[in-house]
Amino acid sequence: LLAELGINFEHIWQKTLTVLNPLKPADGTIMNETDLTGPVVFCLALGASLLMAGKVHFGYVYGMSAIGCLAMHALLNLMSTSGVSHGCVASVLGYCLLPMVILSSSAVFFSLQGTLGTLLALFVIGWCSLSASKIFTSALAMEGQQLLIAYPCALLYGLFALLTVF
Repeated sequence: LLAELGINFEHIWQKTLTVLNPLKPADGTIMNETDLTGPVVFCLALGASLLMAGKVHFGYVYGMSAIGCLAMHALLNLMSTSGVSHGCVASVLGYCLLPMVILSSSAVFFSLQGTLGTLLALFVIGWCSLSASKIFTSALAMEGQQLLIAYPCALLYGLFALLTVF
């Protein structure tokens, strides 16, 4: 049944490990698959961890994800020669949301509104945007354009960090 639905746990695990280790080179062939199981689970986990911290932001998480995916899709189609599908953009941005889930889980145990929380949020934003830009550059063969992709990714993940911190 899972094969019929297109759910491959091995690919989900490989994509998750690629996001968790941003210094490891990304495999562009795995990232071109439009697997949305992991991103939906990570969006639910982000909403659930925000809920445990006393913030009901499920609608904001899904709304910002949808608008961010559409904007990144438009930007990447303008920048790349081969083009990219909506599913690939949603998959990569969703998988790279995992460090933000870790940040929101830490907000359950201590407040992030101090200097330490701000530094931790900036670190996680950098982690998310570095992972996403690395995956996009390897999947779309956009060598030398990683910083150009990392900036809008950092803006998008900065919105998620604002939800988490405040």
